[in-house]
Amino acid sequence: MSSRMAGAALLRQLGPRLFAAEPVSGLAGRGLVPAAARILPAARMSSTAAEAAKEAAAPEQRGGGSAEKPKAAVDGQENKKGIVSYWGIEPRKLVKEDGTEWRWFCFRPWDTYRSDTSIDLKKHHEPKALPDKLAYLLVRSLIVPKQLFFQRRHASHALLLETVAAVPGMVGGMLLHLRSLRRFEQSGGWIRALLEEAENERMHLMTFLEVAQPKWWERALVLAAQGVYFNAYFVAYLASPKFAHRFVGYLEEEAVHSYTEYLKDLEAGLIENTPAPAIAIDYWRLPADARLKDVVTVVRADEAHHRDVNHFASDIHYQGMKLKDTPAPLGYH
Repeated sequence: MSSRMAGAALLRQLGPRLFAAEPVSGLAGRGLVPAAARILPAARMSSTAAEAAKEAAAPEQRGGGSAEKPKAAVDGQENKKGIVSYWGIEPRKLVKEDGTEWRWFCFRPWDTYRSDTSIDLKKHHEPKALPDKLAYLLVRSLIVPKQLFFQRRHASHALLLETVAAVPGMVGGMLLHLRSLRRFEQSGGWIRALLEEAENERMHLMTFLEVAQPKWWERALVLAAQGVYFNAYFVAYLASPKFAHRFVGYLEEEAVHSYTEYLKDLEAGLIENTPAPAIAIDYWRLPADARLKDVVTVVRADEAHHRDVNHFASDIHYQGMKLKDTPAPLGYH
């Protein structure tokens, strides 16, 4: 209590002098600044010294001085590693058949396959019912703007085509997944089959990204097309799955034709037959000396398989059956 009273009395005496609005030079000439310096800086120095003492004492209390800092950093790294491996989720070290390390994160060795290029490329479903005719006309209406926009730039067209072609499988698989959960029923394997199709189309895109890079306006076109197509196909699949699958079947027929034109230009020498991208060699198990022509050939075969799967799914609905009652063609490539 006495110390508080003494401090208050000292502040009343020195306050007007310390906080006066008089120039510093005048205060220094009268000897007031040294007086303040003897009071305020001393308090600051004492508090700073106390803080420094605490900081110096802290490492000693933890069991060591500055020499322990590297050890603490190492312990922190060990703890971080322990957190990562605590759940048992560590990346597996995969190798290829020749013993070299697997370099791809977007797919694994068990996702690779050899494409069946012997598939009939000329199959076509003749539209008879009204939904089929409508689906066919919609696909045919897209040919003219495609030719005007891309002309013979096949790689750029492939980039746009695959961003669109990868949508139906994802939308259909998602809706069948929700239907399975909602109705407490199995799907006959069609969820997985459609998601396989979507993933396969996405791998086509990843492959052609190694061949050509989209320009900014092509990216803008993809953004607009994907937004419109996703929502339109979502509504179409809810309204009529047989129409939606038939539309995709015709779209895949057009994709087969587009890749056939790509191959013609490659064979004619209008497009350089460059070495195949490494991702394509591993994904389709192509020879190490494969060329771009080999890549386009297997991609075209994939599109032909997707054509068959979607026409088959539409036929199931037309026959009054449900997809879940018919085994899905899993692994059909």
